Amino acid sequence: MYTRILAAIDGSRAARLALDEAVKIASASGASIVAVCVVEHAPQLVDVGAVYQGGEGASPEAIEAATAALEEAEEVFKAGGVEGTPRVVDAYGESVASVIARVAAECEAELIVIGTHGRHGVRRVLLGSVAESLLRSVELPVLLVRHDEVARGATGKL
Repeated sequence: MYTRILAAIDGSRAARLALDEAVKIASASGASIVAVCVVEHAPQLVDVGAVYQGGEGASPEAIEAATAALEEAEEVFKAGGVEGTPRVVDAYGESVASVIARVAAECEAELIVIGTHGRHGVRRVLLGSVAESLLRSVELPVLLVRHDEVARGATGKL
């Protein structure tokens, strides 16, 4: 079936559900998982005389969130008994979807698993959709794992 699966992680509940699905598939097929957390840099302006230049490096919050996501992925791999490699990739101005697509090609992934928040309408237009952009940019199979509080109800189950 699959030998290498890429799971996009970011510390969100949707990403955790996607990672859990990737572990189930990897366990059933004997695949390994590459869990990728993409770190974006918030644009920062630095006053250098009369010219502004972009600041360097990710925020401490972004670094902390990525570290937590990687640690969680390692725990999930161990609990699921699957081989996995957590990885952080810096976007360097590239879109998150294109970074995920590039990393999937580099690691020769055969499946991408990504969580989606299930936003629609104006919220999706304003916030964008990494999952939708990814779907439009890759030729690999993509499994979308939807996280929707209304659909799950108070128990957290579908």
